[in-house]
Amino acid sequence: MIEPMRERVVAACDGASKGNPGPAGWAWVVADASEAPARWEAGPLGRATNNVAELTALERLLSATDPDVPLEIRMDSQYAMKAVTTWLPGWKRNGWKTAAGKPVANQDLVVRIDELLDGRTVEFRYVPAHQVDGDPLNDFADRAASRAAVAQEAAGSALGSPEPPPAPDTPVKAPRSRSRGGSPRTAKASSGTRTSSRTIKAKFPGRCPCGRSYAAGEPIAKNAGGWGHPECRAEAGSA
Repeated sequence: MIEPMRERVVAACDGASKGNPGPAGWAWVVADASEAPARWEAGPLGRATNNVAELTALERLLSATDPDVPLEIRMDSQYAMKAVTTWLPGWKRNGWKTAAGKPVANQDLVVRIDELLDGRTVEFRYVPAHQVDGDPLNDFADRAASRAAVAQEAAGSALGSPEPPPAPDTPVKAPRSRSRGGSPRTAKASSGTRTSSRTIKAKFPGRCPCGRSYAAGEPIAKNAGGWGHPECRAEAGSA
């Protein structure tokens, strides 16, 4: 059965560099019709800058999507977006030189992206990074790129890889609980509570280190093996 052509594809891409320059990685994710992650890919770059990682992520996304279908790309990199939308026309007119007469940084990647953008409809949308209730696709790409930078290994849906784990520094909303009177209140952790005791709602489905899956919206907590069921954390702590 031939899949009908979609009117528009929504995607996100991101790059990461641990040290800038340092171990780097890139990632992209394409959403389904409900804007949930449908397919994704991430890869290592060895030692590189954050700008190289961001541009590489964009280049890989454009290479992996149908040029005949309009594409919306969500990014948190002001540099990468401006490089290929605002600055690129002037660079080309100047023979790939900046206004100061210097060679354009990362020219090979910018030239390749320019070729991939030629003749296709692409809308770039800036989304702030690391925000509570931020864009879920950008968050997914950010976590996948970060994981690729650390592990220096390729990953993706085509490889059967599990979804990237939540970033330890991603801000989350405090869980809601109810007072004795029945009114909602914000649950507060005691001063002695460790980060590992925090319970949050999963943004995406995943798999607990125990081997069982959890669904999006289900409470999860971090234990020695990663994010999973709160009761598994408790069992690990009592072992």
